[in-house]
Amino acid sequence: MQTRVRTLIALVLALTSLGAITERVRDPGVTDTEIRIGNVMPYSGSLEVFGAIGKAEAAYFEMINERGGINGRKVRFISYDDKSDPSTALSLTRDLIEKDDVLLMFGSFGTPGNFAVRAYLNERQIPQLFVASGDDHLSDPSLFPWTMGWQPSIREEGRIYANYIHAFYPGKRIVALWQNDHFGRELFKGLEDGLGDIARMIRVDIAYDIADEHLDTHVSILKRSGAEIFVFAGVPENAAKVARIAADLNWHPVFILNHMASSIATAPKPAGQEKSLGVITATFLKDANDPAWKDEQAARDWQTFVEKYNRAGGRDDSNAVFGYAAAETLAQVLKQCGNDLSRENVMKQAAALKDYQGSMLLPGIKISTGPWNFRPIKHLRLIQFDGRTWQPIGDVLETAFSNAQK
Repeated sequence: MQTRVRTLIALVLALTSLGAITERVRDPGVTDTEIRIGNVMPYSGSLEVFGAIGKAEAAYFEMINERGGINGRKVRFISYDDKSDPSTALSLTRDLIEKDDVLLMFGSFGTPGNFAVRAYLNERQIPQLFVASGDDHLSDPSLFPWTMGWQPSIREEGRIYANYIHAFYPGKRIVALWQNDHFGRELFKGLEDGLGDIARMIRVDIAYDIADEHLDTHVSILKRSGAEIFVFAGVPENAAKVARIAADLNWHPVFILNHMASSIATAPKPAGQEKSLGVITATFLKDANDPAWKDEQAARDWQTFVEKYNRAGGRDDSNAVFGYAAAETLAQVLKQCGNDLSRENVMKQAAALKDYQGSMLLPGIKISTGPWNFRPIKHLRLIQFDGRTWQPIGDVLETAFSNAQK
C-alpha cells in the first residue's frame, strides 16, 4: 500500500513539474515582463527620409511602455540601419532572430529588403508583420503565410489615378516622371493598367534616379510634349522640386503626386503653396500638417506625442505619422493575443482585425484582415490641395480597374 502511495505521489509530482515546464515554454522573444520586436530601416543612405518611420515606431513603444506596456509586458523595439541594402537587411534580420532573440519582425521598410528576408522568416515560421511596402507580393498568404503587408497596394494607387484621369480628363495627353526603383515601376505599371486601351495617351515617361541632378531637364522635356496631365512618383524632396520647376516654367498641368510624397510640410509647402495649388493625390492617413484636423483629439494626441518624444520626428512628417499608425496597429494585435504570445497566435490575431479604426486613418478607412486577406488597409481617398488644406474628391476607393475592364 505504501509503495502505491509513494508511486502515486511521485506521479503527481512528475505531472506537476511537467505542467510547470509546459507553462514556461513559449516562443523566443517573450518573457514575463518583455516582448522583443525586430525591425530594419534606412536610417542612412539615399532613402534615409523614411527612417522617420522607425524613429516614430520606437517612440510609440516608449510611450506604450510608460503607460504599463501591453498586457503587463514592456515592448523592446530593436531597430537597425540597413541603409536600404537588401543583403544588409537579410544579415541584420538574421541577427535579430538568432542573436537578439526577437519574437517577430515588424514594419521593416522597402520592397527589396522585405523580399530578401521573406523566405528566411517563412521557413522558420516567424511573423513578418506590417511591412512598410505596398507591393502586392508581400501580402500573399497562399505562398508566404507568415508575411503580411499593411499599407494599400502601390499598383492600386496607380490604377486609381488612371481611373480619375479617365473619368475627368478623357482624351488628354499624359506624361509621367517616376523613380527608377521597384516602387516607381509598380506605380507606373498600375497607371498603365488602369488606363488600359488608352495607355497610348502617355506621350512621354521618364525614369529617374533618386539622386538625379537633372530634374529641371526632365520636366522641361515633359512640358514640351504638350501634355495636360503630369503624374509623379518619387520621394518628397524631389516632389517639391518638380512642382516648383513646373511652375517656374509656367507649366500648369493637372499634377498628380504619389501619396508617400504628399505631406503638406514636405512637398506643397517647400515647393511654394501657390505653386502646388490643385495638386492631387490618393491617401489613407491624415496629414498632420493639415489644419482640417487641428481640432480633433487624434491631432492633439499626435501633437503631444511628438513634443514629448523628440526622436519621433517633426510634427508635420508624414513618414512619422505612418510609423505611429503602423505601431498602433501592432499594439492592437499584441493586445488581442492576451497571454498567448506564440508566433502562431500572433499571426492568427493579425489575421483577425475587424474594422479597426486607427487614430491617424482618414474617416471611412478601417483595417480588416482574414486568413486569406493579408492587406490590412485596402482603401484610399483622392484629395486635392487648395493652397491651404487637402480637400476630398469623391468617395473612399477600395480598388480600380483597367479601362479595358469597364
